[in-house]
Amino acid sequence: MNPDGFALRRRGNANNVDLNRDFPDQFFPNNDDIKQRQPETRAIMNWIKQEHFTASASLHGGALVANYPWDGSRDTRKQYYGCPDDKAFRYMASMYSQSHYNMSLSKEFEGGITNGALWYPIYGGMQDWNYIHGGCFELTLEISDVKWPKASELLVIWKQNKMSMLNLVASLVKTGVHGRIFAADTGRPIPGSLMVKGIDSKINASGTFGDYHRIIAPGQSYEVVASMEGFKPKRTRVMLGREAMNLDFILDPDGALKGTKPLRNDCGCSCNDDGASNKPFLLREAYLWLYLLALFSLLALYLLFRRRMASRLAAHRHPPPKRTVAV
Repeated sequence: MNPDGFALRRRGNANNVDLNRDFPDQFFPNNDDIKQRQPETRAIMNWIKQEHFTASASLHGGALVANYPWDGSRDTRKQYYGCPDDKAFRYMASMYSQSHYNMSLSKEFEGGITNGALWYPIYGGMQDWNYIHGGCFELTLEISDVKWPKASELLVIWKQNKMSMLNLVASLVKTGVHGRIFAADTGRPIPGSLMVKGIDSKINASGTFGDYHRIIAPGQSYEVVASMEGFKPKRTRVMLGREAMNLDFILDPDGALKGTKPLRNDCGCSCNDDGASNKPFLLREAYLWLYLLALFSLLALYLLFRRRMASRLAAHRHPPPKRTVAV
């Protein structure tokens, strides 16, 4: 992310700007001017919004600890300042630390994890922005006490962190609730949002498939709510164990909004009640049938060609017996 700063052995990029202080901040508007933002920062922001990530981690050096949001506090004091998903983040950070060679044995950080604002507050960091605007649960992983390790030490650092990285990814796949959100009237997937009662944070399902994955700390009961404009919200209570739970939602259209402008998801499909604006889907399905027809036609021609070639080859290998004509 910052090759110029790495080459110069400093935090700043080629413009001497610290990229981990360059993201828009929730508490202070000092980074709100997009013209002043660095190209590396803009590229990462666009990428995060485009790809719809569930979780991420940024790797740092200079300490040995798993850091989680928030990275700063409203009054700028050094204090524990947890985000709405504090339990989930503590679970993720602990998973990494406990799987590490010696991170959990830290004498500086209890259990090898820390809240960012309690360690030292920063503002304009990537971690907090990712969680707020990307719906992406990000950890900042300090993976080595040495800020600038030698090349000969990298293999050791990798071995000490390898199992932590694998276990973190595996735990995310197996943690929380996941599923899809559909419209009851059309059966189509819709880009609804998902919230958990008591946690002031939501994630959005994808526009193409209506799929979501919501990370929640295991071992307790949650009330999960799916909603979207133009539809009646639906909620259900789940008891979440150590394994992820599949949870699909089918939302009924809100009759009060019937007759208003049709709702559309990211892939262009219509979510209105009367079903009159499904042309993008019909067109797409028509193209699909034409494609399949062409594919089957080519397959039939290929099989016919193979059959004729086989017949000719058989005739060549076994010519018919010559007829003897008596004179």
